[in-house]
Amino acid sequence: MNFIQTSSDDGIATLTIDRPDALNAMNPTILKELTTNIQSAIDNPDVGVIVLTGSGDKAFIAGADIKEMSQMTPKEAYSFGHLGKNLADTIEHSPKPVIAAVNGFALGGGCEISLACHLRFASENAKFAQPEVKLGIIPGWGGTQRLPRIVGKGIATELIIGGHMIDAQEAHRIGLVNRVFSSDELLGETNAFAQLIIKNGPKAVAESLRCINESSERQLSDGLSHELNSFAQLFSTDETKEGLTAFVEKRPAEFR
Repeated sequence: MNFIQTSSDDGIATLTIDRPDALNAMNPTILKELTTNIQSAIDNPDVGVIVLTGSGDKAFIAGADIKEMSQMTPKEAYSFGHLGKNLADTIEHSPKPVIAAVNGFALGGGCEISLACHLRFASENAKFAQPEVKLGIIPGWGGTQRLPRIVGKGIATELIIGGHMIDAQEAHRIGLVNRVFSSDELLGETNAFAQLIIKNGPKAVAESLRCINESSERQLSDGLSHELNSFAQLFSTDETKEGLTAFVEKRPAEFR
């Protein structure tokens, strides 16, 4: 059975986690399948932006499959955690923007997968939480690392050790999500923003993502030098020449 439904239109690949009976909770099979599908979209030259969402109107990803987790040994838990980490790393390091269209619950691992995405758009009924402490565990797919980088150490600490749920408006206020839309508008508005990205230089977008991601891993002075080098190197590409020439000639650039 396939748990990931895929579609592609105008350079936008949409991946939908399709396990509504379990609120799209993640088990090892789904983690592997989603990672494979994300990588396939990254490798597809016809894809410029990836949208990740959940089936139904109740959940983006309600988290990891707790029933399966409850039977795991430490060794099995490590393997399971590694699958989640590998998925999140694949998303975060994608040279193509990955947008999470969060259409309901994004709890635990679901919140962590959204954190790995480059942008998070949410429906008004979206709910976010890192409730692992309520189960006697901690986030294992990057929550303790990515959440502080996105919302700040203090707010991240509050969410992680409190384990409580917040709604879409609060998530927007603290910077966890970029935008909030009605449920009916979420995918349409997400695709509209994806179309804005598609019009831009793909190499420039990829290099921007790489510099942004590496900013948290470098000293500021190193990051600034890296950014400057990347900026200059793009001037050797046809893409940059086309973008600058098109501006001077007052016409739309043709990047793809």
